Amino acid sequence: MAMPCAQNDHAVAERKAPASRTTFGGRMPTAPGDLRIETHGIAPVPEDRRYGGPGRLFTVWFAPNLTMTGVFTGTVGVALGLDFTTALIAVVLGTFVGAAPTAYLGTWGSRTGVGQLPLARLAFGRAVVLPGALQWLSSIAWDALVGLFGGDALAQLCGWPFWLGVLVMMAAQGGLGVLGYEAIHRLQTVMTFLLAAAFAVLAVKLLDGVHPAASGAAHGGDRAGAFVLTFTIALSLSLSWAPYASDFSRYLPAGTSRPRMFWCTLLGIGFSFVAVQTLGLWGASVFTDQTARGIDTLLGGGALGAFGLLAVALAALCSNAMNDYSGSLALQTIGVRLPRPVAAALAAALGFPLVLWMHAADTTARFQNVLLLVGYWIPGFVAIVAVDWAARKRDRGGAPFDLAAESARDRPWWPALTAFVIAFAAAVPFMSTGLYVGPVAEALHGADLAYGVAFLAALAVYAPLRLRHRP
Repeated sequence: MAMPCAQNDHAVAERKAPASRTTFGGRMPTAPGDLRIETHGIAPVPEDRRYGGPGRLFTVWFAPNLTMTGVFTGTVGVALGLDFTTALIAVVLGTFVGAAPTAYLGTWGSRTGVGQLPLARLAFGRAVVLPGALQWLSSIAWDALVGLFGGDALAQLCGWPFWLGVLVMMAAQGGLGVLGYEAIHRLQTVMTFLLAAAFAVLAVKLLDGVHPAASGAAHGGDRAGAFVLTFTIALSLSLSWAPYASDFSRYLPAGTSRPRMFWCTLLGIGFSFVAVQTLGLWGASVFTDQTARGIDTLLGGGALGAFGLLAVALAALCSNAMNDYSGSLALQTIGVRLPRPVAAALAAALGFPLVLWMHAADTTARFQNVLLLVGYWIPGFVAIVAVDWAARKRDRGGAPFDLAAESARDRPWWPALTAFVIAFAAAVPFMSTGLYVGPVAEALHGADLAYGVAFLAALAVYAPLRLRHRP
């Protein structure tokens, strides 16, 4: 079903189908602290309804990454046979390389008043249904990746069975996703300080009694392969936010400083992910696939252990609320006429069985497989929307960005779809997961180069096709 996403398209749709107005439009928050339910969906946010400053982008991108998902990801480098220092270098490089596209795309929110997947229609046209569907499925997968640890922590804290802890976690995050944009921003502001304190306590405990791996078991080609795979896993974490980027800046005024937006987002994502992955690297001998139990043991149980478990659960809540919110916008983007709050609740509900599946067998292998597989489509997506954005800037010749005018330009959808599919296909031989190792990755001792290959392939295919079609 076709879906309008620009202002002029919405005007036509509203005259023809009043239901569209209530589905894709709706009540918007009016100021910081307005915690009433945001029913507004993918329709552009008018300039006179914008508010806030770039500083809130730091907290909205910092708090959701202080999760045990990041800690557990940090342990992977040591598990692959790297020493602490080498693995840390791979983590820092991968994290900031992956965070840069997210920070760049996030600056588009204030200029357009539109979320990331709805905005991708400029490049993809009707073919946006493919990345839109992938983003919706990815948001559910991330619910499981993060909810696995949050649900486990909540279950241990309250003495519940695992499934009940996950169920309560999913219900709470779904509730935040229903409340929407402002509730998420306000929660992340508070949680930035609370979670930073909790993880600082954890860091002190680690420094006091746990020693990092001074040497690794991997050597030669295996060591190089392990370094690249650790780099890629760290990159996949921070890059995974790219399809969400402008969702959380679309209410900022159009005149908001774009450099400040970029740096607040980059540093928020980079510092938080590096911090938690460093903890994982340092405490790899303590943290197992049951990291909540590791936290409780490390903190010595009692009140301090309970505080640690609560922090793990709250961190998962922060992250997954954003997954459900962006998932609701992605679902509307592909044409599903569900009100945004209902779509957010649906994403949370679908994440529940996936968490139970990941917990039922080899958690380590299933975690790594899901983590990598949900992100292989993102580099091609980033390359395509970035090239289209640059081409539109060139075509405007210095004129201000006008969403209605840009949306009205008739451009073919097939170049973006072609580049997107080819980019993914080109990456397949370079993939390295527990489910599949491509021939090139196998020859390179498990090094996963698929993300870089997908990005470059999308650029090579899409740029010439896009530049041929001038207005």
